[in-house]
Amino acid sequence: MTFYDIANTLDWKQIEQEILQKTATDVEMALSKNTILNIEDMKALVSPAAEPYLETMAQLSRKATQERFGKTIQFYIPLYLTNACLNHCIYCGFNHNNKIHRVILSDKEILEEVKVIKNMGYEHLLLLTGESPVHAGVDYMEHAMQLVRPYFKQLTLEVQPLKSEEYRRLRDSGLYGVYVYQETYNQERYPIYHPAGLKHDYRWRLETPDRLGEAGVHKIGLGALLGLENWRVESIFMAEHLRYLEKRYWRSRYSVAFPRIRPHEGTFQPQYNVTDKQFTQMIWAFRLFDHDLEMSLTTRESPNMRNHMISLGITSISAGSKTDPGGYAHENELEQFSPNDNRDPKTMLEMVKAQGYDVVWKDWDNFN
Repeated sequence: MTFYDIANTLDWKQIEQEILQKTATDVEMALSKNTILNIEDMKALVSPAAEPYLETMAQLSRKATQERFGKTIQFYIPLYLTNACLNHCIYCGFNHNNKIHRVILSDKEILEEVKVIKNMGYEHLLLLTGESPVHAGVDYMEHAMQLVRPYFKQLTLEVQPLKSEEYRRLRDSGLYGVYVYQETYNQERYPIYHPAGLKHDYRWRLETPDRLGEAGVHKIGLGALLGLENWRVESIFMAEHLRYLEKRYWRSRYSVAFPRIRPHEGTFQPQYNVTDKQFTQMIWAFRLFDHDLEMSLTTRESPNMRNHMISLGITSISAGSKTDPGGYAHENELEQFSPNDNRDPKTMLEMVKAQGYDVVWKDWDNFN
């Protein structure tokens, strides 16, 4: 059994109705608990009934985060290795149909990027690719990891879903964690957003965290792209997924991200805009649902949002990010999406310290 089997027992429309039926009493009961929250509590916290309690949720989120993580924020940075992609995701700037210049970084170009990133102070590197096994398959990933590993304490990946044995291979080469975003858990509408390409297979993507757990990968990251479907229902599916993984693959650590759709190459416009109030409600609900959960906030968000969320539940942020391959060492126009916060790491460091927090450039000693 995998989470796919569990997901098939969950009814999207029924969960949507159950969320809307939650009352202020349900919210207050969830907020008063000193024990681990259950899925019904999570439904209450992401419901419209919880909106009058956002300030309470924010303060409880701050308290829980500081008790578990202290007053620290981890810094990480993405390095895009290629924008080559066979997928036709209608919301992505790397969509195979988009008439953009495709780049696959060479060893020399990767090291040029590394030089710039190291000068920023980073020890934690996130390597990303489009989904193109021919151009950027597991051999390319492993080689890139081996190339950059001498310069960084920690390496994570956000790449195409792989087999368990391939994850084991990369783990043995120094892989620390993998982020794989389902984009939407709505199985019925998933094909609309992914009409062709490797990503069209809902089950293969949904079972990726299972394969990561089987491979013994140290950290597994989940997420849904906010703007595709109802964020409240996405939250419940993700919470169900998280709880399942924590029970079955308890040796791994877990993180969630909250990416909101940003401007990109193409014409897609989100159908379910997530307001700032709803966005923060989702984050605080996840913190109260799981005190040990790592939560990241990317440069998709505005400076104002990121400033305010530093002390309210987030544990890691990126800074100075480029979303195009080769973008650190050279100017180009190959962005996957346009960042919303373009501040450099030094400016971000000063902002975090001004709030009484310490910046951690990695969260583990040498992994191998």
